[in-house]
Amino acid sequence: MYDYAIIGGGIVGLSVGMALSQRHPDASILLVEKEPELSLHQTGRNSGVIHSGIYYKPGSLKAELARTGNQQMVAFCKEHGIEHDVCGKVIVATSEDERPLLENLYNRGRQNQLAVEKISVDTLNDIEPHVNGIAAIRVPSTGIVDYRQVSEVFAEMIQKKGGNIAVNTEVKNVVTGNDHIELQTNNGKFYSRFMINCGGLLSDRVAAMANVKTDMKIVPFRGEYYELKPDKRHLVHSLVYPVPNPDFPFLGVHFTKMMDGRVLIGPNAVLSFKREGYKKTDFHAKDFMETMTYPGFLKLAAKNMSEGLKEMFRSYNKHAFVKEVQRFIPDINEDDIQPAEAGVRAQALGEAGQLLDDFAIIPTERAIHVCNAPSPAATASIEIGQKIVDDVERRISV
Repeated sequence: MYDYAIIGGGIVGLSVGMALSQRHPDASILLVEKEPELSLHQTGRNSGVIHSGIYYKPGSLKAELARTGNQQMVAFCKEHGIEHDVCGKVIVATSEDERPLLENLYNRGRQNQLAVEKISVDTLNDIEPHVNGIAAIRVPSTGIVDYRQVSEVFAEMIQKKGGNIAVNTEVKNVVTGNDHIELQTNNGKFYSRFMINCGGLLSDRVAAMANVKTDMKIVPFRGEYYELKPDKRHLVHSLVYPVPNPDFPFLGVHFTKMMDGRVLIGPNAVLSFKREGYKKTDFHAKDFMETMTYPGFLKLAAKNMSEGLKEMFRSYNKHAFVKEVQRFIPDINEDDIQPAEAGVRAQALGEAGQLLDDFAIIPTERAIHVCNAPSPAATASIEIGQKIVDDVERRISV
């Protein structure tokens, strides 16, 4: 019997495993991942941003963990020789009606204890010469990294302490006993004194296997990206973000320099018809029907119909997407961009139709279920892992 079993080999599950192995080096740890490799889904398909925490509600778990997690992630990369770049980002208003929204965002950044600064148009042009804007703020603590490389180091640290990582191992059912948890998988049964569910896109289903009522459901949103062709990468120097639309729960099209030199543009945020559906043609009947019959989704769709239709239109119409891009960088044309790899965001949605703004971590007697950990979870992963282990220690002693 293991002391701890972790479900999910993304960056959050691996961070939990690393934190457990550091605090309890004599404990037996099992991490199971259904894929043949670690970090193939959200961790390996995001834009690689080390977020600052400017967008999140002051006092929320996201705001707190993003700020401290940013510092932890940068320190971890320095310690372990992981290539990264604290390049900063600019958030740009392109119209007069965005000025008060930008001011609100600046004030939120100050409330979240960030060194955010208002910059002049001349300074914006010095930082990003090709960007068109009438006002901007700069967030210097934002950076970039390859989170798969970070995850690989987390995994190495778990294994060096004797932890067992089992890939190609899918959990089919969870049975809670008097003094243990039983994981029934395609590779047999495993027993553990305590379980941590970091199942990402499938975390709500794992919780349901364990008979935990969450009052939420994971709804998958595909983030579709383009990238600048190599001869146009000079048009973006760091990270360029729009002022978020307060009527729509996603950030909007932005420009992200990657560690490998690529520049991503996007995403369009569209409903995925499959939990792990990275192509427009991906479809899974159970996933589709589960979303379409969920009252929370129907309420969300009704409330955001106009913006949702715009996102769908841009998804299928490259010209419309480029028109949105040209609000910020007029020099980019349709021939300058090409499709890039998409990602799927595991977004928890409440029964009343509300997108859960904060991380959702649900404790039970013998388990902890991480049921909402979208962005900035990668940034905050080290801090999230430590927090979860704090919660574990309050429930079990090894």
